[in-house]
Amino acid sequence: MSRVVLLVVVVVLAVLGLSGVGAEDPYLFFTWNVTYGTIAPLGVPQQGILINGKFPGPNINSTSNNNIVINVFNNLDEPFLFSWNGIQQRKNSWQDGVAGTNCPIPPGKNFTYHFQVKDQIGSFYYFPSLAMHKAVGGFGGLRINSRLLIPVPFDPPADDYTVLVGDWYAKEHKALAKTLDMGRSIGLPTGVLINGKSGKHGSGKDDKPLFVMEAGKVYRYRICNTGIKASINFRIQGHTMELVEMDGSHTMQNLYDSLDIHVAQCFSVLVTADKAPKDYYLVASTRFLRKELTATAVVRYAGSHKPPSAVLPKGPTGWGWSLNQWRSFRWNLTASAARPNPQGSYHYGSINITRTIKISSSRVADGGKTRFTLNGVSHVDADTPLKLVEYFGVGDKFFKYNLIGDVPPAAQAPLTRAPNVITIEFRTYVEIILENPERNLQSYHLDGYSFFPVGMGPGKWTPESRKSYNLLDAVSRHTIQVYPRSWSAIMLTFDNAGMWNLRSELWERRYQGQQLYISVQSPARSLRDEYSLPDTVLLCGAVTSLPKPPPYT
Repeated sequence: MSRVVLLVVVVVLAVLGLSGVGAEDPYLFFTWNVTYGTIAPLGVPQQGILINGKFPGPNINSTSNNNIVINVFNNLDEPFLFSWNGIQQRKNSWQDGVAGTNCPIPPGKNFTYHFQVKDQIGSFYYFPSLAMHKAVGGFGGLRINSRLLIPVPFDPPADDYTVLVGDWYAKEHKALAKTLDMGRSIGLPTGVLINGKSGKHGSGKDDKPLFVMEAGKVYRYRICNTGIKASINFRIQGHTMELVEMDGSHTMQNLYDSLDIHVAQCFSVLVTADKAPKDYYLVASTRFLRKELTATAVVRYAGSHKPPSAVLPKGPTGWGWSLNQWRSFRWNLTASAARPNPQGSYHYGSINITRTIKISSSRVADGGKTRFTLNGVSHVDADTPLKLVEYFGVGDKFFKYNLIGDVPPAAQAPLTRAPNVITIEFRTYVEIILENPERNLQSYHLDGYSFFPVGMGPGKWTPESRKSYNLLDAVSRHTIQVYPRSWSAIMLTFDNAGMWNLRSELWERRYQGQQLYISVQSPARSLRDEYSLPDTVLLCGAVTSLPKPPPYT
């Protein structure tokens, strides 16, 4: 090894320090330049956010336990952060990249993320977490492959394709934020994109084929909904899809003609190229909106130039169909995940519940402006990230814990605008009920964890609802939908110390307050449970001049 390479390795390890990455696991290094650029995915030029000149951004192709090091240069005129949808950041919320955990990267500056995709496999994505940046780009796929020695419950595919679908607004992010700051809605999206394109040229002709398949071979498609408002139904003309993974868990391998993928969810399917050689459409259309919006992309059988049929496969209607599809999803109990032991060796249904928290959303008029709440509190970001002021011991000057209780307040309770932070005892097993009294579908994501969505149903949840729970093979995941005027129940052990964001993935609702943070603190203050503040983390606001607390031991 040359002296230069050795020096680089030493410097990298010194930088990573106590961030918890293991020296024995491989490193992946990236340098990302974040800039504005003109894009026109719907035919109308607009300002987008690019990574190294690309929209969408580059894919991260990693393997379980890899250490990922990304040096991000912010060339925008606003503060910026990336977050990593579904990456659990074990013991390391310092790298989560949301406003409650990290100081933003100032314009013209850089920050190096370094984290380990510890004990995870599957399909994920990254995105910009501040303001309305996500609405104009800056997102990309993030896959975690299984290690070679860990069996996968299907044969290796001929190729592995990332498909990023989502609604799209033909407006700049500052215009969208201004609308929300005025207390108004951003309305319906303009269209739908598949990997940054609508599928048609300005002339109305199809874009070039997005993917190519060889007849007789099997392909993996990783489909993530990276949008900000609409659920998406995804289907492939003339082909069935064999579901094999969702949100980082192997599933029972059922066949589907189409799949409802709600905002921030990712599904993996296997597709067999067993049809007549020609072109076929990938189809992505919105669900549960007043108007259905559709995008297409062409997948081509190798060697064929026969155009696809103009007749697109129809999507489903109503949310009852979607609920029944969700009920068909099952965890593959015998498959290994990131470790050799089967997924089903974790018997979540036999663990005693120590606490039940009911969380209900609401839309409230506040001085003529719309705000959204969870249990009556509309979240407002503090001037200094919550995790930092908590770690430095000055949290009581910026927020109060547990402004909300474990049950929603009375219907006419006054609105509170404040940082919404609840505490949950370390290593306790908790049941969370997400209630949706409104007419639109909701999608919730929890950073730092995966959970078991054990039940869903119409109306309000009651203790009797537990009789319908799936306590055997619910699919462990990080994002769950709540249907209109319905409830969803999730269960999990809060064993990952840190400050973690529970948020609406409908971005205008998140922007206007429908989110909270969960503080999970280990009483031991030990490196066994959480990593100390890395030396490289940006400091800002009230903690800039404070002495650093002693590191954990």
